[in-house]
Amino acid sequence: MNNFKGKHILVTGGSGFIGSHLVQLLLKEKAHVHTTFFSFHPLSYFYQQGLYKKTIMHRVDITHFYEIQEVITKNDIEYIFHLAAEPLVEVAYVNPRRALETNIMGTVNVLEAARLYGKVKAIIIASSDKAYGKLSSGKYKETDALKGDHPYEVSKSATDLIAQAYSKTYTMPIVTTRFGNIYGEGDIHFSRIIPGIMETVIQKKKLELRSDGTFERDYLYVKDVVKGYLLLAQNIDKAQGNAYNFGSDEHYSVLSLIKLAEKSLHKKIPLSILNTERNEIPYQSLDCTKIQKVFGWKAKTKIKKILPIIHRWYKKIIS
Repeated sequence: MNNFKGKHILVTGGSGFIGSHLVQLLLKEKAHVHTTFFSFHPLSYFYQQGLYKKTIMHRVDITHFYEIQEVITKNDIEYIFHLAAEPLVEVAYVNPRRALETNIMGTVNVLEAARLYGKVKAIIIASSDKAYGKLSSGKYKETDALKGDHPYEVSKSATDLIAQAYSKTYTMPIVTTRFGNIYGEGDIHFSRIIPGIMETVIQKKKLELRSDGTFERDYLYVKDVVKGYLLLAQNIDKAQGNAYNFGSDEHYSVLSLIKLAEKSLHKKIPLSILNTERNEIPYQSLDCTKIQKVFGWKAKTKIKKILPIIHRWYKKIIS
């Protein structure tokens, strides 16, 4: 097991939702944490937790190769967690060029800079269940084909394949992670279902659903996610060249999740079902047998128990 104490670690997108929780965990491990950012919101977990005061920050656009290369080569970076990306399906639909450039070329730039540098011990690439494309039933397995067919999904499929190509061609210590829907304190994209629920409850308004409410997803707590990231980096000799699904036993349709939230928060959530979403995948679920067998990882957090804690965080920032 690798010890991160005193190591220079780069988290691209470290000021984002997942990145900020990863940064926080790495700081607890006493690592020297470098974060790339383009901007960060004052309501973000990164800002609210004062993480910007504790990390070495680099204002970088990852679509600019020489900027990311300079960060890696001039700071003795040993580990890279690549999370910087366009995270929203609807934004990728409106501005596909920017999303594809950020998600695909951003990944190429990080991997190429690491390849030329030659001293990075582990690179963890954040992909998504969206990389698999549509699924009518059952669960995605790591051996399934990657076949995204809309801009966001294609960007994730390509990111995943590019990471595999660099790992195999150049024998680089790369591992890819494919996650389901991640929730938790710090997600301020209120178009997503759980942040949307929190905003609705706190501001006492109607929750607008872009779908018809039948879309089904796995829901995974962010702190379980970042522990998984560290586990892979610590075991890179065994993980290298592989992709791993990270999901949970918590699988809900949007409407069933809303009912669960009503019970957990003791609040009625009024709905406005717009049913305008045409590009989201209706059904997604991940088979996590591989990561459980190889490393013993399993999501531990139950959504019903954690929702009141998350609600308190949102109430603080929204109020």
